[in-house]
Amino acid sequence: MADASGRYGVAGQGPEGQGVRDLPVRGRAVCTGFIESVTHQPPSEQPFFSAVVVDSVRPGGGVPNMGAGGVRKPYERLRVIWLGRTRVPGIEAGVKLRLKGMVTQVDGLPAMFNPRYEILSRQEHL
Repeated sequence: MADASGRYGVAGQGPEGQGVRDLPVRGRAVCTGFIESVTHQPPSEQPFFSAVVVDSVRPGGGVPNMGAGGVRKPYERLRVIWLGRTRVPGIEAGVKLRLKGMVTQVDGLPAMFNPRYEILSRQEHL
């Protein structure tokens, strides 16, 4: 339901939403993060466009949120999947965005299918 400002949100979350590591296992959520990578499907496959979203991006391309022994902890990445699309405008590595959708589990990791999104900032290319 919309609040007084007309924005839709989930109880207990600010306007930016929560970080990737705070997402529920299942249910509606608003999440803010950075696109770490995107995946394009070959033309011979069913069309879908996928991105991995993380809470922060380190300068120089370092991998954030590494656990002991260099192993990434689960739930510090969110897979976002747009079905029936081969590209989503504005979605590229380094972009900060807010996502709104249903969280589900795919192969043991959180995922959102066809979420609403808002681009908050883009990396500047020098």
